[in-house]
Amino acid sequence: MSEFKAAGFSDEFGGGPDIVGLTTFTSPYYFVPPSGSTAERPSSAPPGMLRFNTDIGRLEVWRNDHWATILGESPNLGDQNNTNSSGGTGVRGLTGGGYNPAKSDMIDYFTISTLGNAQDFGNLSEARYWTSSHASRTRGIWGGGAVSPTSPNRTDRIDFVTIASTGNATDFGNLDASRYGLGSCSNQIRGMFAGGYQAPGSQISNLDYITIASTGNAADFGDLTVARYYMNSLASSVRGVFLSGRTGTSPYTYHDTIDYVTISSQGHAQDFGNLLAAVSSGQAASNSTRGIYASNENTALNTIQFITISTTGNAQDFGDLNAAQQQGSATASPTRGVIAGGYISAYVNTIEYVQIMSTGNARDFGDLSAAIGNTGSCSNGHGGL
Repeated sequence: MSEFKAAGFSDEFGGGPDIVGLTTFTSPYYFVPPSGSTAERPSSAPPGMLRFNTDIGRLEVWRNDHWATILGESPNLGDQNNTNSSGGTGVRGLTGGGYNPAKSDMIDYFTISTLGNAQDFGNLSEARYWTSSHASRTRGIWGGGAVSPTSPNRTDRIDFVTIASTGNATDFGNLDASRYGLGSCSNQIRGMFAGGYQAPGSQISNLDYITIASTGNAADFGDLTVARYYMNSLASSVRGVFLSGRTGTSPYTYHDTIDYVTISSQGHAQDFGNLLAAVSSGQAASNSTRGIYASNENTALNTIQFITISTTGNAQDFGDLNAAQQQGSATASPTRGVIAGGYISAYVNTIEYVQIMSTGNARDFGDLSAAIGNTGSCSNGHGGL
């Protein structure tokens, strides 16, 4: 094999020429791959293409059906050998807001690749429950929620935190309508809020969105196929998916509906398929390929089910939680889904996890700092990033 050595070379336009054939780079210093924004991603890349995404500041690789971000480590997230989950290196999960026995402004955090108890992160700008949460790689967002046991008890407030640090949330802006029990998901650029409850018997179909890196009020995106609340959401970098929900007043109507949208566009949601049963108040999370949905308010199921985000179709059985519960929240890394808090016969502080790309029952992860439910969870490594 011949070698070609050069300190540097360029073509007449200032860029490097194409090198055709089998090539080995042996520089002891660095290799600079192609780079560009998310919008500049090639539309028909060969499998394994590597590029640097200037929007998110990370390498990404084309996996034949989507761009997958290559995760790095941040010294701000601690030591992976630390047995306390707050000290681990890797994807960080946050859980905020909630109820027991009153509304809460707490934010807990944990490192998803470890096991251990959550630690205090800071506080939301307003105590609330039945809130929703999503994140980019740098910011965690909470939107909406219930703020009082009596009507009107809903808020349109949106908060944000910087995930790699700790501290209290800062005001971001406002939703297009005050509500609670809404769904929320995101990719690296956009965050979405879906549905929600406004007054007895009044649920909305609103889809609205924000640009996570900025601040400001949410803008209209479109509508769900069915107006509903106490629903859940998950995402890949391309699709936002909205699952379950209930409508009306007691006796409530529960839904097995799964909707989806293309996050980078605008428009109404389309039908994806159906869950295994008509449910609400569960927990949903995803990596870039597979979404999971766990538990149920209607009949207190411990069922976990899954979908493949890039297709359409009905959910399939995944496994079981350790106990039938409801009103928790979930988030994920590329490998693990984590389910935090909730209500069984009382509020619980348990954290459970599953390996997303396998099937099987949940296992114990650790505990939140308090027994609580109706929280909103996010991470800086979920399936939309």
